[in-house]
Amino acid sequence: MRVSVFGIGYVGAVSGGCLASLGHDVLGVDVAPEKVAMLAAGRSPIVEAEIAELIADAVAGGRLRATTDTAQAVAETDVSMIAVGTPSAADGSTSMLAVEAVVGDIGAAIARKQGAHSVVMRSTVPPGTAEERVIPLLERASGRRLGQGLHYYSNPEFLREGTAVRDFHAPPFTLLGVQDGDDAALLRALYAPIDAPVHVVPYRIAESVKFLSNAYHALKLAFANEAGAILSEYGVDAPAAFKLFCEDRTLNISPAYLRPGFAFGGSCLPKDVRSFLSLARHKSVAAPMLGQILPSNSAIVERAFEAVASHGRQPVSLIGLAFKQGTDDLRESPFVTLAERLIGRGYDLRIFDRFVNVAALLGANRAYIDREIPHLERLMVDSPGAALRHGRIVVVGHAGAADRQALLAGLDGHVVIDLANVEALRTAGGITYRGICW
Repeated sequence: MRVSVFGIGYVGAVSGGCLASLGHDVLGVDVAPEKVAMLAAGRSPIVEAEIAELIADAVAGGRLRATTDTAQAVAETDVSMIAVGTPSAADGSTSMLAVEAVVGDIGAAIARKQGAHSVVMRSTVPPGTAEERVIPLLERASGRRLGQGLHYYSNPEFLREGTAVRDFHAPPFTLLGVQDGDDAALLRALYAPIDAPVHVVPYRIAESVKFLSNAYHALKLAFANEAGAILSEYGVDAPAAFKLFCEDRTLNISPAYLRPGFAFGGSCLPKDVRSFLSLARHKSVAAPMLGQILPSNSAIVERAFEAVASHGRQPVSLIGLAFKQGTDDLRESPFVTLAERLIGRGYDLRIFDRFVNVAALLGANRAYIDREIPHLERLMVDSPGAALRHGRIVVVGHAGAADRQALLAGLDGHVVIDLANVEALRTAGGITYRGICW
């Protein structure tokens, strides 16, 4: 394919060189004449393992050229990749100045071109950029409508400095954000030589995954550094402890818990986070990130309360009270905390949980609920139907398969606050639906 790559900095130089190595005809474009001159001479404008040889070979083979002329680049190629910088603005947001400038230039060049043209976003941009900023600008500048001689794709990169060439050729997946109805056949063909799964998704999902990835990478590094500092103060070989920690592929290094949902609770997580933080305090070790875990958890409970409150002071039914479905463990359950909040603010509340029998609670479980909601027994109802008859606002914390069917059958004009991401509730008719993190 004939591909122009706009921006021959880090991402652009790697993308251009690697695409040329796959056999594509690549034209690098940049506003900096010195970068263009270097690339045209077969020299890499960046320092990165393997890229210098890749660029030299591609230029020598006639598969990689460079120019400062946007009109020439668009006229001579079928696909334009945008790989310009998106640095932080003064307020911490993403600066879109370079992106919008190059999009406008590409759109104007497309207006003067015969035949279709595709634009691909490699730069890291916030969710919503495609639909709210780039596509409208492209359509204005080109005089074309999306799908009518103009195509746009989101194709975020996952390149690490130092291993970028290897990452390009062996990615975890190829991610393509598209317009509804577009099968991304052009980009599938572009990346066909790369042996990796291809995921075709809506623009916003593609744009969000890069942000998710980098935020999580930063979170992992902060966690390892803070936890390692705490452990070292207690004479623990932190690297050895983390090596064993990473051996657990079921919970620790896995998709476990990485699902948007409600707050955590139970007898382990809150207690052990507090205990770990107390270790840090006793040794005067700063742990600001770990110190925000419990406040963050509390904020999710408050978010659920605010979702209820936004619909006025109507009777409320809470489905699920134990911290996890299928148990009667109420200790530090976030649903108990939410119930307390609702009761404290005067809401008429009823609760259904098939597995919670207040009269049968024992030990620490009983002591906890006697302390937090001593009058719980009178708030409990014995069926989903009874809960729905009471509450016009229904908060779904968790429910088994049988109870979900009863819930769906009984919903009629209710406001549903979904804390469990129940797919059937999302598509249910005749209700006002709201998710907690979706």
